[in-house]
Amino acid sequence: MGGRNWTLRSGDQVDYKDGRTQTVGFDPGLYFNAGPARIPSQHRTLLDYCSELGVPLEVLVNSSHGAQVRPDLQQPAFTVGQAINDARGHLSGLLATAVQRDALDDVLSGEERQRLLAFLQVYGDLSQELAYEGSLRSGHQESLSHPGALPTSAQPVGLERLLHPELWGALLHTEFPEFSATMFQPVGGMDRITDAFYQRLTEQVQLGAQVRQIRQLEDGVAVTYHDRHSGREQVVRADYLVSTLPLPLLARLDTDFSNPVKAALLSTRNDQATKVAWQSPRFWETDYRTYGGLSWIDHPARLLWYPSNDLNTRDGLLVAGYVTGEGADVFGAKPFEAQNAASREAVELLHPGYSHHLRNPLAVSWEQIPYSEGPWLQREHFPADASALLDEPHGRVYFAGDGLVQSGVGIWQESAANSARHVVGQLAERVIQQRQTAALTAS
Repeated sequence: MGGRNWTLRSGDQVDYKDGRTQTVGFDPGLYFNAGPARIPSQHRTLLDYCSELGVPLEVLVNSSHGAQVRPDLQQPAFTVGQAINDARGHLSGLLATAVQRDALDDVLSGEERQRLLAFLQVYGDLSQELAYEGSLRSGHQESLSHPGALPTSAQPVGLERLLHPELWGALLHTEFPEFSATMFQPVGGMDRITDAFYQRLTEQVQLGAQVRQIRQLEDGVAVTYHDRHSGREQVVRADYLVSTLPLPLLARLDTDFSNPVKAALLSTRNDQATKVAWQSPRFWETDYRTYGGLSWIDHPARLLWYPSNDLNTRDGLLVAGYVTGEGADVFGAKPFEAQNAASREAVELLHPGYSHHLRNPLAVSWEQIPYSEGPWLQREHFPADASALLDEPHGRVYFAGDGLVQSGVGIWQESAANSARHVVGQLAERVIQQRQTAALTAS
């Protein structure tokens, strides 16, 4: 239940299409959001549902200045705070130098140049000579020989390291509205949302129903499904059908859709994504003072994602690998042992000497998960005419899903909720018009 909103806990089983299986070995109380794990504050529909359904939320820390970045494996890691503030300082110093050398005289007035220099001194934490020499904003060094003494600035990271393209994600990802503070997560796991929906709709939900066939009738729709509990084929009829199946999977079903609709469905493709999670003592908190956020590395595992729940407790769930986009298909096809080894290596490269703390690994490659076969739709390969066609009803069949209504950056639960509401509006308008027409005819 919940589809890609999937939270895994102790004893749960993860079955792959290719027959491989894993059993979750985390201690009781720990959980892993294998699918969506973040709710942006802009996602009003989902947040309103959480409020209406009584799903308690807590803040998710999506960025921590204490997290690590290592864009070049030939150089040691440094912190996100250093990356952000040292980059700002260096660039401010360069721009100040350009202003002082009259390089901007043709675009700025004398007063504007003076104001810009004053701004850059504050913005970049420059010296009185308008040079960047480091900043307490990037982190500070405490004196071991004189505890309690005022901290001093750390040596700034060189500009040549900060210009590495692998660093740009760490510098900019929270600038996108969907990834900026404040972000949320349900207390206890993302599936608290689907559980709350199920509690309200238990009598209307048929679990274990594997759809086999869709047929449009003169006065309705018939859906044939395999009941995985009884082992029997069942048929359910309704006036209308709203299909929320992943579009590439719907394309493979036995349907009587028109050829253009079938072609539109066949044009869709799922993406690939893998998450690797471990149980571990919270060394990132005790020894690095990092509470939540992401660490970034030029490595097949891509990043580390620290938990925002149950802070300052003994063990936590560390996501040490979230692989999407280019290379995700290669990583997802690796054996579990190779995925776990790559994940452990990324932890060791960012936190030397700590990877031996990791235990009870779990990998979820979404392209291998039955009934989903991917984390989201590849919108860049979804033709606009196909998307427009599936946005309209076809006979008594409507289509909804996260890939049909895209909200901002990426595809989210909010997209699915808004798509469903859009279809409900279409259907309601249709029924109202039919009733009005029938009333006029009867009169």
